[in-house]
Amino acid sequence: MEYSPPPLFKQGASARVKMMVFACISIGLLLADSQKFALNALRQSVGTLLYPAQMAALAPRNLAYGVGNYFSSLSALETEVRELKRQQIVAAQTMQQAQLNIIENNHLRRLMEAREHVPVKSMMAEILYDARDMYSRKIVLDRGSQQGVELGFPVIDNLGVVGQVTRVFPFTAEVTLLTDKAQAIPVQILRSGLRSVAYGGGQSGQLELRYTTTNADIVVGDIVVTSGLDGVYPAGLAVARVMLVENNANGVFGRVVCQPLAGIARNTQLLVLMSTPNIAPRPPEEELKTSKKHGKMAPIKDAPAAPTPAAAAAPAKDAAKAGAAPAAAKPKEESR
Repeated sequence: MEYSPPPLFKQGASARVKMMVFACISIGLLLADSQKFALNALRQSVGTLLYPAQMAALAPRNLAYGVGNYFSSLSALETEVRELKRQQIVAAQTMQQAQLNIIENNHLRRLMEAREHVPVKSMMAEILYDARDMYSRKIVLDRGSQQGVELGFPVIDNLGVVGQVTRVFPFTAEVTLLTDKAQAIPVQILRSGLRSVAYGGGQSGQLELRYTTTNADIVVGDIVVTSGLDGVYPAGLAVARVMLVENNANGVFGRVVCQPLAGIARNTQLLVLMSTPNIAPRPPEEELKTSKKHGKMAPIKDAPAAPTPAAAAAPAKDAAKAGAAPAAAKPKEESR
């Protein structure tokens, strides 16, 4: 009995025959396209028709790549921004340091120029910090007794007087500024030559010329210099500029306020003048006791000259011969 498949499942030609047919067609198309480019138009038409489908198929992949690139770019940009900010901070610090060095070099150059014009030996010093006492105006320098600093040395900058050394340690020294309330310095008006004394104003940072008469020759803008009468500061150092002159009509003295010329609050280096004050020595104890005992000074008379032996012997012989007669005759001769 012969079995045959039902009509619904009839396969027609065998698979081997179909493969041979389609292989021959493919080879024929390849030969035709390589020789005469007959399939270019068909290929372009098929590519154009399939392009939307190709893009739709590639959309998930492109979306995944886009999301990954976005986050990687965002991370790279954040890293770059942080690096640029760090470089900006470093550049700003470098620029500030360069500006500070330029300012410091200019200040040191001016100090060196002022050092050449100072008549006494000087030494450069750097300010370490301000004193802890809030009611006084003092600074601490990095020079002490080991470097030759002594009590009373003046301290100046390139513009004028800053203060005076009031305490000395082995490696540091404390300087009381000119504007401290406990400081006073004899000064002179450069224009008129009028002498006065400048007292510190304390927290105000100014100086005051006290005990000046109301008709004193002082005007706003006058330059005040050291007079050198105290033996501490050399004469001719700039101290301040007159800012205010008040004449009290009812009082005896006027009020003169000055602004210091030296950069008291903005300096980092100063000059210490290596000169000790010329203070007169104390008189001996014997002279002090004698002056206290007498109290009031009396005029000193010249002591009489001592007679020679020959002159003293002659009157003695005459007085022995004449007795008292010469003494009585002398007034008669004088009366004649």
